[in-house]
Amino acid sequence: MSYTTIQLAHDAAVATITLNRPDKRNAISFELMDDLLRGFDQVAKSRAQVLIITGAGKAFCSGMDLDDLKALIGRSAEQNLTDSETMVRLFRSLYEFPKVTIAAVNGAAIAGGTGLALLCDFTLAVPEAKFGYTEVRIGFVPAIVSTFLLRQVGEKQARDLLLTGRIVGAEEAARIGLINEIVAPETLMAKARELAALLIENSPASLHATKRLLTDHARAELDAQIEAAVRENAAIRNTADFREGVSSFLEKRKPRWSGK
Repeated sequence: MSYTTIQLAHDAAVATITLNRPDKRNAISFELMDDLLRGFDQVAKSRAQVLIITGAGKAFCSGMDLDDLKALIGRSAEQNLTDSETMVRLFRSLYEFPKVTIAAVNGAAIAGGTGLALLCDFTLAVPEAKFGYTEVRIGFVPAIVSTFLLRQVGEKQARDLLLTGRIVGAEEAARIGLINEIVAPETLMAKARELAALLIENSPASLHATKRLLTDHARAELDAQIEAAVRENAAIRNTADFREGVSSFLEKRKPRWSGK
């Protein structure tokens, strides 16, 4: 299977997906989402027991691709709903992935990039890594990622991150439970493979059953929350603030909010 925006490699029982748009800081495009969904499916069906996700270049994933972000303005309600459902499919595929996942965060992981990094079972990050849900800064709403963030760090921390849209460094991310460990850049992938080797010593059947158990515990609540999140994600795109936020971001100017 061929991919345009990712690289997929297998080494014995470990599969590695590398987001491969270094010139775009591995930003999330519609094409990248499609490649990731197909890559996840391929790894799920393979003999790999652990999946490592990392980024090419200096960033892990800088959030939504600017060209695709611009294209969101003026899309129909049906198109917005379809886009939101695709994003849900991507995040939920990773959250409910049947095999153990490790994010090796080699740089900035912003907005949707933070979502990808945190939805893995384990998140390792270099000291220079940055995280943040910056959607409110451009008139967007972090509806889908908020569903998962609430489960990971609790409501008080989630409110802080989602309402301020602030960027946090690796040390704070570790302190509040966003990531598991800070790792030197030169040893990041070696540490991820070391963790993978430790996991592979366990029973594959037990790992799979444990992940299924954890997923099943969350499913009913997630189903309801995500249904509402999809509606919010699609609806906000029809607002004046969203159009102004995206335009001001692309034009590198301060937004003039109308509150509508």
